[in-house]
Amino acid sequence: MSEKTDIGRELDGALQKPKRQLAMVFDLNKCLGCHTCSISCKRQWTRDEGMDNMWWAVVNTQPGKGTPKNWEDMGGGWDEKGEPRPSKIPTRDEFGDAWKFNKEEVFHGGKGKVTYLKPVNTKGESPDWGPNWDEDEGGGEYPNSHFFYLPRICNHCTHPACLEACPRGAIYKRDQDGIVLINDKQCKGFRFCMEACPYKRIYYNHVQDVTQKCIFCFPRVEKGVAPSCARQCPGRLRFVGYLDDEDGPIHKLVHQWKVALPLHEEYGTQPNVYYVPPMSPPAVDSLGKVDPSKPRIPTAYLESLFGPRVKEVLAVLEAEKEKKAKGEASELMDTLIVYKWPEDIFPDFVQDPAEL
Repeated sequence: MSEKTDIGRELDGALQKPKRQLAMVFDLNKCLGCHTCSISCKRQWTRDEGMDNMWWAVVNTQPGKGTPKNWEDMGGGWDEKGEPRPSKIPTRDEFGDAWKFNKEEVFHGGKGKVTYLKPVNTKGESPDWGPNWDEDEGGGEYPNSHFFYLPRICNHCTHPACLEACPRGAIYKRDQDGIVLINDKQCKGFRFCMEACPYKRIYYNHVQDVTQKCIFCFPRVEKGVAPSCARQCPGRLRFVGYLDDEDGPIHKLVHQWKVALPLHEEYGTQPNVYYVPPMSPPAVDSLGKVDPSKPRIPTAYLESLFGPRVKEVLAVLEAEKEKKAKGEASELMDTLIVYKWPEDIFPDFVQDPAEL
């Protein structure tokens, strides 16, 4: 049984329903795979001791094994009956350790012409896995090889498995905005949260003996500044806002036009990060003949990630794109294009941090 604290709430398996819920929508048709989001988060939040291998914001190549390696096969979350699914704690090797390089030898040791930069993991060995080890590999066979980028952060779920798994009551969901946080002073590093999270977006700090994860940049949010991953994104694909704001892009994309879908909704945690699925060029045969009826990215694969409504969503996107191409009005396309930054993409968080 969890301890009740002044900042944690024990609801015996009930949904964590805050007064308002912050959410993100990622438009996968615009992700460049540049990792600017990952670097901005890394520079701001994961530079302390024991956080070397932490990437709270990652961008995986799909199809791929992801971060940590094969996370989709590790279990966690809830089954159809609301019971916890069997799961495992990802190992440090599966996340991928931070690497060191022989920079001194190459750049200052006079051997720059006879050797090259070589990565070494914390064991002093050549690594065989890292957070983006399979980047840009993708799937399919020539001439229909394919891949797309999938940014991932903590989903700040409405039914967070990590919260219910913590015996210390160290994990809580804020009433004012639904952000899920870990209280470092309560955490004792038991890692039940890592095991319970089906998205495996929680890291263990081996130095401080606590678990740590994305905090949705709440210190920035509280001052009207967008999360760093969203504000720094050059592709303008990360929408941020409240789900109940009917005039905001989040509500429109998720509830009005219904083109933003959760990742692995079947895990039962009710995630508050959503994705506009990627549109695909048509498949071609070995002679280059186009088959417009067959997408290069298999629809079945997208459905395995985002659920059975993928085909419906892609049809809506295609129809609205055609309208726009003909010079007709399309509020959906105008929203996804983001003509005015930042007010069109995170209207509640337009404050420039440099001006604070």
